[in-house]
Amino acid sequence: MVKRIIRRVKRKAIVPDTSVLVNGQLSEIIKKGKVKNVDIIIPQLVLDELQSQASRNRETGFRGLEEIKKIRELAKEKGIKLTFAGRKPTLEEISLAKKGRIDALIKDIAVKKGASLITSDYVQALVAEAEGVDVYYIPFDISKKKIRIEEFFTKDTQSVHLKAGVKPFAKIGKPGNIKLVEIGDSELTENELKLMISEIMAKSYKDPSSFVEISKHGAMVIQMGEYRIAITRPPFSTALEITAVRPIVKLNLKDYNLHSDLEKRILESPSGILITGPPGSGKSTFAASIAEYLSSHGKIVKTFEQPRDLQVGPKITQYAPLEGDWSKTAELLLLVRPDYTIFDEIRRTTDFRVFADMRLAGVGMIGVVHATDPISAIQRFIGRVELGMIPHIVDTVIYIKDGKIEKTYKITLTVKVPTGMKEQDLARPVVEVREYESNKLEYEIYTYGEENIVVPIEEEKENPLIELAKKALKNEFKRWDRNAEIIIDSVNNVTVRVRNEVIPKIIGRGGKRIEEIEKAVGMKINIEPIERTIKKQISFEFEDTGRYINICLNKTLVNKKVDIYADNEFLFSAIVGKDGKVRVKKKSNVGRAVMQAFIKRKLKIFV
Repeated sequence: MVKRIIRRVKRKAIVPDTSVLVNGQLSEIIKKGKVKNVDIIIPQLVLDELQSQASRNRETGFRGLEEIKKIRELAKEKGIKLTFAGRKPTLEEISLAKKGRIDALIKDIAVKKGASLITSDYVQALVAEAEGVDVYYIPFDISKKKIRIEEFFTKDTQSVHLKAGVKPFAKIGKPGNIKLVEIGDSELTENELKLMISEIMAKSYKDPSSFVEISKHGAMVIQMGEYRIAITRPPFSTALEITAVRPIVKLNLKDYNLHSDLEKRILESPSGILITGPPGSGKSTFAASIAEYLSSHGKIVKTFEQPRDLQVGPKITQYAPLEGDWSKTAELLLLVRPDYTIFDEIRRTTDFRVFADMRLAGVGMIGVVHATDPISAIQRFIGRVELGMIPHIVDTVIYIKDGKIEKTYKITLTVKVPTGMKEQDLARPVVEVREYESNKLEYEIYTYGEENIVVPIEEEKENPLIELAKKALKNEFKRWDRNAEIIIDSVNNVTVRVRNEVIPKIIGRGGKRIEEIEKAVGMKINIEPIERTIKKQISFEFEDTGRYINICLNKTLVNKKVDIYADNEFLFSAIVGKDGKVRVKKKSNVGRAVMQAFIKRKLKIFV
């Protein structure tokens, strides 16, 4: 066993390595009086390595240099001589630092100076002892200790915000009832924050449930157990700042009262689900509850996260982007063959495309997306994937607000005339967004010209001009039927429903009377019976003459009215001509409907 420093060091000189400086243990044992009347020799190799790390904005470099500064101040107080020795490392030695080259050189300096090596690296201590170097090992493991930043949290604290020159404050409460409150009486100093950062880094290196998720110039994100900690420093931020966030509740799927049909469908067949809502609304908590529900029912569940902060059980593996690329993670995950993948925080275009590729490959996908309303989450796919593919990628949207499910949508694709348009030749693929439980249509998404547009569907309100038109037409037709129904189909088309027996009088011989009325009002008028009493279905023959369609009937029906249907849908009524035929213009709306019904073998004639 290597020796541990539990008493005063008796040798005349000690040589600290990088590890003991980075964790701040040497200054601590000097303060406690365990090191007296000795020379401290800091190898130039150590100083240069720390400087190199600090210049790359590595937190370990800053901590090590701050520790040397503390040791210099303590040395003056305690009568300890501090010197620097050795040479600067070469580029090759710096590149081999991770493989132990610098550590080996530090041991050599301790041997040359006849000094004791001080280290917190257990492997370094074992190697030194094996080589016969006098070494003291200072253990440093705070992975099981509660560090200062954890002390700011209570059971209902959602996040803690610490900034140099500002009093600490926190968000306290549950979603829907969160308050921002001060949790300290004095402003934080930069040194206090640096000490907290040192503790966070030390714990994250030792704790197997902690990892550095993002390390950039001036910014770092660490997942330390249940805490997600963001650290920023100038010039990226105006001051040194620490923000720590953690989930305060863990719920089961039953707590959300999810629609039973949707719960069953999620379990029985892979789906594409978007969980959306504003920041802090409880989206990730709900995603974790779905993951646990699926896992408990025998499904293989994986997650895509950065940082990996979903609170899930050990059966669920959490993945980060492989080499910084989610597409590489997706390639690997397809070999694992999961039933469902939770994609937490979809932001960039590449994220949406990876989500789409995984879903189209047959994997059930549940994505978490920031959005102020549920339709905005769907809109974020527009332009990133083809419009017609959206319902195949996302079939359900669940909107979370204040920790509760506020809205659920289902998405389907159909071909129809968009709501508000009347002409049949305007039919196109339309993405319908319907409220899940009521099946009420709330939005339509379709291509208009070269643009993709999202149209909210609202209950139509009667236009005053339409009301005036209805009154004028009612006055026109009341001489035949006082209870005539007037339906305005568009600015150019109107449907008038009257009693069956007055229809021939309105149409007139050869249709002359209805033509005169149409010219007077400037609109195309379709006459339909209010009561469509179907007495007998009759046979017919069909003629296509080019510009017209002829429905050929028995000549005994000349001058009699017939009703024409497409299966059970009424199309129009007509008077049989002298030649026993009903003639319809081929390119008219009615003509198109008749042709389509005939092709589908659904055209029916009743008398």
